[in-house]
Amino acid sequence: MATRSIVTSQPDVACDVCGRRLLRGEQADLFLAAGRRRTVCELCAPRAAHEGWLREADRHSVSVAPARSRRGRNLLGRLRQIRESDGDFAPEQPELELPLEGVEPAVSYDFLDPFAGDVAEDPAVTAIEEPAPPTGGEVKVERALEVFNAGEYPRRVAGVARSLGEPSVAVRPVADSGSMVAIVVAWELCWYRYEVDLGDEAAGARVAAQGTELGELEHEDRLVNATADEHGVLSRVGV
Repeated sequence: MATRSIVTSQPDVACDVCGRRLLRGEQADLFLAAGRRRTVCELCAPRAAHEGWLREADRHSVSVAPARSRRGRNLLGRLRQIRESDGDFAPEQPELELPLEGVEPAVSYDFLDPFAGDVAEDPAVTAIEEPAPPTGGEVKVERALEVFNAGEYPRRVAGVARSLGEPSVAVRPVADSGSMVAIVVAWELCWYRYEVDLGDEAAGARVAAQGTELGELEHEDRLVNATADEHGVLSRVGV
């Protein structure tokens, strides 16, 4: 009787945006960028779409409108074209009328675009500016907040907020580390400093320090740039 082997291992798949290895059973999206297929995790899919990457499942939905077929000329039209080419029939050309002296010729506009002349001459019309792409520090802050919100600490923030009110939140990359981001959640009577290592996102956020005096915090940790909602979920200001 032949034995069957069961293979339980699966190849390691990493996200091409954040570099994180996908967990077992985690679904990944396939995007197309610069002519290559990109594997993107569920958390980074909105960011990939924002960068202009095309989802592979959507590329077949992009279609080009079929060209309109030209109608064939009728018999009279073909005969007229032949006569014109032979020189037998030459339509009269209208004479050009010169404008009178001292009278400015009327300005003509394309009837297909009656506002074309106005737009070209109106100095108030300016080009629409495209939004600036996010910087490296902003990307780190966004990713660190996603890792924090996916853990257990939002419930603690919401519990303290029910007693002490809305906290002030400061998020910043740590200067002496390329992958560490600090998140400080502070009230008047206490504060917590969390750290997220983007090089090891699976470890989640951790409590690095805590205290009861706001004067214990560094100046950078008191620059508010994020908020917390009623569930303790953190988000950047203005996003």
